[in-house]
Amino acid sequence: MPAPTPAPPDRPGRPGRGRRPAAEVRAAVLTATAAMLRESGLRDITFEKVAARAGASKMTLYKWWPSPGALAFDAYFAATEETLAFADTGDLAADLTAQLHAFVDLLTREGGGPVVAQLVGAAQTDPDLAAALDEHYTRPRRALAVDRLRSAEQAGQLRPGTDLESLVDQLWGACYHRLLLPARPLDRAFADTLVRNLLGGVANPAPPPPSPPSASPA
Repeated sequence: MPAPTPAPPDRPGRPGRGRRPAAEVRAAVLTATAAMLRESGLRDITFEKVAARAGASKMTLYKWWPSPGALAFDAYFAATEETLAFADTGDLAADLTAQLHAFVDLLTREGGGPVVAQLVGAAQTDPDLAAALDEHYTRPRRALAVDRLRSAEQAGQLRPGTDLESLVDQLWGACYHRLLLPARPLDRAFADTLVRNLLGGVANPAPPPPSPPSASPA
C-alpha cells in the first residue's frame, strides 16, 4: 500500500525563501483574516481566500481551525485582546468606565461592531465558532469582569452578596444590545450612564415614615 501523499508545504512569502516557521505562518494568516474582516466582513472569510492572501497552504488552515468562523474569531480576538484588558486601580468607577469606553470605541470608532455582530450571528449556526467564542472570549472576559467586581466587593465598595454575574450582564450586555438592536446610540456617554446608574442606583430613597400624632392634652 503506497504511503499517503503529504500535505503541501506552506508557500513562502517571497520566492526562494523556503518554508516558514509555523508561528510566522499563523501570524500571517491571522493578520490577513483581520484585514479581510475589516474590508468586507465575515462573508468573504474562506480558507481558500485567506490562504491565498496569507501565502499559506489551505491544508494548514484546515488543520489549525475547524471552520472559517473559528478562524475569523481567532483573528478578531488576537487584534483586540490587549485593547480590552481590564485594569484594577482600586477605583471601581474609573476602571469600569475605562473598560467600557475601550469596548465601545472598539465597536464604534474602530469599526469592530459589524464584525462582532456577524460573529455572534454566525455562532448561532456554527458550533465550532460558538465553542471558540465561549471558551476563548465570553467566559474569560466575564471572569475578568467578575474578578474586578469581586475585588471591589472585598474592598467594601459593593454590598456583600451582590450577584456579580448579573452586574456584568447589566453593563456589557447593554452594550451588546445596542450593537445588535441599534435603536439608540452606542457611545461613551451611554457607557458613563451605565456605570453611574449601576453604582449610584436609580430608585428614590424610601421616604421616612410619618411621625406619630402628638398626644392631645388631657
